[in-house]
Amino acid sequence: LYRARSGYNRGPHAIIYNFFRSLRVIVAKFKPDKQYFVLEGCPKQRIEAHKEYKAQRTYHDKDDFSRQKKYIIDLLKRRFPMDVVRHPDYECDDVLANLATKSHSNDECIVVSSDTDFYQLYDQHENVKVYNPVQKKVMEKHPVDYVTWKALKGDSSDNIPGFAGIGDKRATALVSNPEKLNQFLLAESNRRDRFEKNMFLIKFHDMGSELDLIERSTPEVDWDDVRREFNNLRFWSITDDRSWEKFHKSFGPN
Repeated sequence: LYRARSGYNRGPHAIIYNFFRSLRVIVAKFKPDKQYFVLEGCPKQRIEAHKEYKAQRTYHDKDDFSRQKKYIIDLLKRRFPMDVVRHPDYECDDVLANLATKSHSNDECIVVSSDTDFYQLYDQHENVKVYNPVQKKVMEKHPVDYVTWKALKGDSSDNIPGFAGIGDKRATALVSNPEKLNQFLLAESNRRDRFEKNMFLIKFHDMGSELDLIERSTPEVDWDDVRREFNNLRFWSITDDRSWEKFHKSFGPN
């Protein structure tokens, strides 16, 4: 959704157009048997642990993003052959991770995201791959335990403070040497507590039975209706006969 804001189309419904064009390409690339689109919930546990969690983020609606986002999600829920899911008390990352490692523990799973936090799934599920749609490649496993490494470095994008003097290289060196890591954490009285707090904020949470309580869409797939909607938005390059055949067939018969 956010990547669609910077797509090449600049019309009055540009975000909608860019989103569905890029979605088709990704689905066509991997041909999944089942598709999920996971929406954000409120990270209650993380905010309780760290009230500044993501508090620095600011959002704007100068490009009519809110309206177009609502339209996209509504159309996905009503007409597309995918599960649009959300849990009100968990971040989308947690829901996605639990779907991959629990609901689909025996399946090959492709996570499509440029968020590096998904690297930790490589340590949790041998059948998972993370595809970065910006770099257009499957990402390799992080050289050391990702959560421990990130807990040392911190994450400014989520407002998680790291430790002074710890960058990528030193974090990698510490994670690679458990003895030195332990010495570092014991060097100051509150370091281990800060480190464990960061681990809690960064690591995907085990949802347990809460996974059964996710909100899930129940679409009635109707490609004729989708085409009418796109025609109303003047998306001619999607809805002409040749392009339309390719568009809706990319999503498979499910």
